[in-house]
Amino acid sequence: MRISFQSFSFCSFLSFPSTEVTGDLVAPHISPATTSSTRTKPSIRPLSLSFLNMMWQASLSIFLPVLLPGALAATTYDMVKEFSGSTFFDGWNFYGKFDNLTNGDAIFVTSSVAKSSKLAYVDSTTNRAIIKVDNTTKVALSDKRNTVRISTQDEIGVGSVWIADMYHVPYGVWPAFWSQAPNWPTGGEIDTFEHWNMELHNEMTLHTNPGCQQVSPAQTSTVVNSTDCSFSSNSNAGCGVMDPNDSSYGAKFAAAQGGVFITEFAESGISVWFFNRTSIPTSISSNSSSFSIADLGTPVANWPTGGCAIDTFFKPQNLIFDITLCGDAAGNKAVFAQTCSGICYDDYVVGDGSNYNNAYFDVASVRVYSKLPARRNRPWCRAIVSAFPKAKMAAG
Repeated sequence: MRISFQSFSFCSFLSFPSTEVTGDLVAPHISPATTSSTRTKPSIRPLSLSFLNMMWQASLSIFLPVLLPGALAATTYDMVKEFSGSTFFDGWNFYGKFDNLTNGDAIFVTSSVAKSSKLAYVDSTTNRAIIKVDNTTKVALSDKRNTVRISTQDEIGVGSVWIADMYHVPYGVWPAFWSQAPNWPTGGEIDTFEHWNMELHNEMTLHTNPGCQQVSPAQTSTVVNSTDCSFSSNSNAGCGVMDPNDSSYGAKFAAAQGGVFITEFAESGISVWFFNRTSIPTSISSNSSSFSIADLGTPVANWPTGGCAIDTFFKPQNLIFDITLCGDAAGNKAVFAQTCSGICYDDYVVGDGSNYNNAYFDVASVRVYSKLPARRNRPWCRAIVSAFPKAKMAAG
């Protein structure tokens, strides 16, 4: 067997420490926050045999699942980041402008406005994060209503799981907990939780460049809205799977004290699970620092790499919470009329805001697990890749 490292970008899988590495490999010590344009070109010594051996072992973790498909069945993930409690909003960026993304009748406020108007805060009683629509301000005709969109500062790569523990999700609006790569549609989008208006079920969806299909999924849901994930097909509907559990969204979700949404972003495919509060697996409910994916059983939705090559269509993702009003999907007259009366903007956005008393996320935590740590972009990591010898390693 011969394995070539020529096309293997190991920075996506290995996260070197920000402090200088000693020993066989010397990596330049450059902080991600450094902004100087006069950096000295790093000097990198030739890679030693021991370092090449380390890379060989790393490659086995990548290629063994291909050779031994059962290897992924009991993948264990370790927690690398937790957003919870008083520091929940640390590490998130607020969008800070009107909804020019989905044409909603909403203004995504800045961090300072969100704090002062209590649209994004940590409840002192429950110690949980609240993300909400302004439901107290009277909005005049032709104006938009304030709401929130936040995204993580860190990108989360393949080989990761994120778990959102929520007690309430917005309904009567267009909410989502999702992720996307910075240069969408390149790099893809994963919608873990999304629906609109007064619908009863969560919908999980991928949006990608053309060529990604859902093929032979291993999932519990039989409600598949589309198998074509391309943003250019079906008005960017994506390849969506509906959760048949009617407490996965809306009033019944809140009545059941919510639950957890789990997303696995793996080389073998993308999967989403949902567990009501009373059915959360012990390894998750105990806030363990690690867990096995085997603990979760069959996912509600699954997109195997066989129909959608993950390394081709997906890049590291930013997690996002947002709540918009009306907009391209929820505000479409035919769509709106399916579950709501009246006109979305005229009868809901305009006025005193009491229509949005249930338009909020109540989030206990968002935890990120990985086989390797989440990372920021690291210039020195690129330097190490460029220095890696373009040679082939033989084995056996």
